Amino acid sequence: MNMRAQQSMKFILGSASLTLILTLSACSSGTADLEQWTAQEKAKRGAPLDPLPVIKTFENFEYKDQDLRDPFSPSIEEQQQAQAVTQAGLHPDDHAHEALEAFPLDALKMMGTLGSGAQMEGLIKDPDGVIHRVHARNYMGQNNGRINSIAEDHIDLVELLPNGVGGWMEHPVALAMDEK
Repeated sequence: MNMRAQQSMKFILGSASLTLILTLSACSSGTADLEQWTAQEKAKRGAPLDPLPVIKTFENFEYKDQDLRDPFSPSIEEQQQAQAVTQAGLHPDDHAHEALEAFPLDALKMMGTLGSGAQMEGLIKDPDGVIHRVHARNYMGQNNGRINSIAEDHIDLVELLPNGVGGWMEHPVALAMDEK
């Protein structure tokens, strides 16, 4: 290194050292003013709190009269209707559950068909990426969906859904092939 570079290096190191010393000395001044301010703030009283709201009490009503019906239970007519629908209505049949019944219907995708006419099979892809062959009268979806027919571009099935009064109702659904 030449002489000029050494002098320049010494000047830079000296300036940096001086700046560092001045910065550190400014930080080391006492904390008495901070401690005093903290003590003053702790000594102040806070604003008074609002009083707690008054809790309203309600009168209980007991259904002592036999003519009054509990509004939270179904009427006698509704009970009779539900019993009639349950006894004479649709029911899910007892069948061995198939692989595609483990998935919701909207998670299944129709990928295509094989064959023609009454022997047509549908190709269904499940969320795990496995492709299944399905025929008419197979089941799929989580609502007892039974396949009625298979066309080249869609599969028609009927699901059994609860009707809310203890019975079941049929809900026709079509699973269409994605057009890409």
